Amino acid sequence: MKHRLESSSAPAKVESHMRDLNCLRENVLLAYKRVLQEAAGAENAEEALWTVTRTLPSLFGNRSREHRLDEPTSAAAAFMATPDRQYHLITAPVNFRPEQYHELVAIDLGHPGVVARTRRGIFLADTNHHETFVKILQTFRAGSAMQLPMLWKGDYLGVLICANVARGAFEELDFEAMEAFAALAAALWVAHEGPAWLCTIDYARLPRRRTEQSG
Repeated sequence: MKHRLESSSAPAKVESHMRDLNCLRENVLLAYKRVLQEAAGAENAEEALWTVTRTLPSLFGNRSREHRLDEPTSAAAAFMATPDRQYHLITAPVNFRPEQYHELVAIDLGHPGVVARTRRGIFLADTNHHETFVKILQTFRAGSAMQLPMLWKGDYLGVLICANVARGAFEELDFEAMEAFAALAAALWVAHEGPAWLCTIDYARLPRRRTEQSG
């Protein structure tokens, strides 16, 4: 069980924290509602996932002061397991380089590979503290990241990922809220026949990433 200690001598700090918490809850609820409404009209499974991945970067994390306003500081995507279970397909990416659209990433590569194997979420507050971190996103080096499994009736579908260039950009509350979006993404994927959509792709024509490399 995790405990949060608050100083009784700092009521203003506690009140500010509660305001931030309430604001996050309100924003998450509104975003969740908007995603449900937009996804209902999606034409296919990837379009449905895009309603989720477009929402995450602006909902979670803090903007880095070290980057220009015209540079992306956050990104999101769904890494969906291919039918042969050999790769993750980068699906519905936001702020990824264009050449990474539908890139095939070895299913055991990096922390997405750990999520695929364990089916448990990973919260990376500072990627510099993780020697096994693999730079898959090529837009920037993620300083922090949240990765949640997408599961349906016990089956592993993929990983929902949100990354930020800044270290310490996310808090535990962000991670907990993103768990709800991962569950929603899984439901939307199945409702829009995502597994069948995966079978329509010509994988022989797609780029592959089996190890860490510059992109």
